Amino acid sequence: MPKVLEGVRVLDLTHVLAGPFASYQLAVLGAEVIKIEAPDEPDQARFQGSDHELNDEGMGTAFLSQSSNKQSITLNLKTDAGRQILRQLVKTADILIENYRPGALDALGLGYPDLSALKPELIYCSISAFGSTGPKRELTAYDGVIQAYSGMMAMTGEAGSSPVKCGAPVVDYATGTTAAAAILAALLHRKNHGRGQFVEVAMSDVAMILCSSHLTGYLWNGSHPEQKGNRYPFATIGCYQAADAPLMISASNLRQQRRLWEVLGRPDLIKENNRDRIRGHAAEAKALKEIIATESVEHWERVLQGARVPASRVQRMEAMLADEHVNSRGVLHRFGEDAGALKGLTVPVAGFRLSACDVGVNAIPQAAGAQNKQVLNHLGYSDSEIERFRASGVV
Repeated sequence: MPKVLEGVRVLDLTHVLAGPFASYQLAVLGAEVIKIEAPDEPDQARFQGSDHELNDEGMGTAFLSQSSNKQSITLNLKTDAGRQILRQLVKTADILIENYRPGALDALGLGYPDLSALKPELIYCSISAFGSTGPKRELTAYDGVIQAYSGMMAMTGEAGSSPVKCGAPVVDYATGTTAAAAILAALLHRKNHGRGQFVEVAMSDVAMILCSSHLTGYLWNGSHPEQKGNRYPFATIGCYQAADAPLMISASNLRQQRRLWEVLGRPDLIKENNRDRIRGHAAEAKALKEIIATESVEHWERVLQGARVPASRVQRMEAMLADEHVNSRGVLHRFGEDAGALKGLTVPVAGFRLSACDVGVNAIPQAAGAQNKQVLNHLGYSDSEIERFRASGVV
């Protein structure tokens, strides 16, 4: 099948997670992504991950997870020659993504006004912690800091416990996903109107979006989201201890809670409206705690799922990855013999499918600067010029 973004060139000047994940989502859609890193300070994610030897090689799993289908060049933007090379690349590109501190690239003459003057069709996406406006615009932050700032940590954990961050870096991934969606919207606008535009994504804004229902509730009546652990307003949504392991039940709507109480043999606890469900929380929770403790999670999964009540055991990642359903979905790509030292590397691809277009991975992550010669030759630089750039620290 064709690639939906085939022929689209992306310059990726991002590092760590949110920005690289945004460009990765474009790469799996078929865009040509050229990752641009400083020769003396490449993406710090290269040195982070579960394999210390790979970290030492600058190919850490934190980097590998979102770097397939990308080329890599090194470029020192603090040099005149490096900036000129980037300007030449911009003339060939459709999209540029960066996550420097707001104003940093403008100071180098590489901001949106400068580069859009070179190519009006350019879509320039800037990702930052707090955006380019407001009193916190110049502050830097990572996922955990934004979780703390946004109120997410304060509402996470058991009541009265210390604040807890989410186990996965959800703000980073949500920011990357948001940026990819915004870039695609800008591409559609360009197709219809012929011009590029500036796209701005702030992690702090995205965190607010992730908290939408809590935020709206608080602004409506001052009901502040507090730590509730695994407790929900309805007792039929929650985590209960089975005989051998925890079980998450989500009988959310009235039909599901009816089916739950029927299959558990407690029709007396069925409620006809949600207000009564809230009032009856204590009695329902007590009944569920006692009933679920009598059998194994395997038993309850079979019984509840058979009655169309959403339920799952709480399991570790290795158990999830061994599940036959996961292996049937095609979300993961495993590289084979042609990956060389990275044979067996398995990476997530995308959380969506397209029926008429290919969404996939076909090229392994690259070492920093692996495509320097190829990309610079294509711009018209000779091998001797490239060697001089290397010797002087430009690439």
